[in-house]
Amino acid sequence: MLNFFRSLLKPKYETLNLIEIEKDCLLFNYQYLKKLQPEAEIFPVLKANAYGHGLKEVCQILNSAAVSMVAVDSYPEAQICYRYFKGKVLILGEMPLKVYRHCRLKRTEFVVYNQKTLRYLSRFGKKAKIHLFVNSGMNREGIKDLEAFIVENKKYLDKVDITGFCSHLASAEEDSGLNREQEKAFVDLLDTFRSSGFYPRWIHLGNSAAVFNLNNKLMSAFRPGLSFYGYSPFVEDGKTHPLRPALKVFSHIVSLQELDIGETVSYNETYIAKERGRIAVIPFGYFEGLDRRHSNQAEFLVLTEYNSFLARIAGRVCMNLTCLDVGRADVKIGDLVLIVSNNPNDINSVANLSKMIDTIPYEFLAKLRANIRRIIV
Repeated sequence: MLNFFRSLLKPKYETLNLIEIEKDCLLFNYQYLKKLQPEAEIFPVLKANAYGHGLKEVCQILNSAAVSMVAVDSYPEAQICYRYFKGKVLILGEMPLKVYRHCRLKRTEFVVYNQKTLRYLSRFGKKAKIHLFVNSGMNREGIKDLEAFIVENKKYLDKVDITGFCSHLASAEEDSGLNREQEKAFVDLLDTFRSSGFYPRWIHLGNSAAVFNLNNKLMSAFRPGLSFYGYSPFVEDGKTHPLRPALKVFSHIVSLQELDIGETVSYNETYIAKERGRIAVIPFGYFEGLDRRHSNQAEFLVLTEYNSFLARIAGRVCMNLTCLDVGRADVKIGDLVLIVSNNPNDINSVANLSKMIDTIPYEFLAKLRANIRRIIV
């Protein structure tokens, strides 16, 4: 009751930047991916603040779907899932050993990459549910000599509950011979593991691209990240056309500056006015997640009371501010600006903004600051 009255007295702060997450888009993407792999479970990957969409918000959305488990990177992310998601949590990342004892063992499963972590988790007995990660050819992490690992750690493997066996594809979005080599190596390693008396329930090798490309019926689970949020992992996205991007990013105009011919805007004089006009400023810069390489390139949609139009960034993107060339348009302080559109064909879509600076949607989304207010629509 006391907290209720405190909330009434607490000042309401309306942020100038906002991220909208469309619930129906995420649920559609999840069901679509399920249809592509009907005999396997889909474990949405929610690491990096749910790819910038908001971990808390995405957890809440997934509670209305039959999602048995989500995947995160670490314990801090798992803590948020414990609170807002009803199902189980798969922790993908390696952690300091003492952190494992703080996890809720009844709701958590762990990806294990080495004997040190395995031996530590064995002290919890069958309460510790692990997914053993093998190096199938990406050579980033995992167990490479599985036979030797089993011999050296048999008594520790017997103590824990081995619920999963997994690895990761290095080039799943490409037509690469390495994919086929990794798939074969993974299957061979699985045979070795089973011949030693271990039969895990969850067999998973595939990420977003693999949901579309991997047709091996041995796989009982997939870990899609990017495609779950509605973005294609492929350069040519015909395969994933039905996916629906779920995220929009908005800001508001906070300042208007008159500009004469020859005047410069922002740092380092990279923008010089060729005609008289106006500059509109939004409180969204590289701290909030907009890359400096978008300077003088990216265009955002200005939404006024009477019309809408695209305005290009004028000058350098700043730490917390970005200037837009609005010409002589009738704009005012407080007008809305759509920074990121969820229409993949728009010039300010995640795909096109990423392509503009030669990066990938993964990086663009992950850089969206967690302190930007997010709402589910």
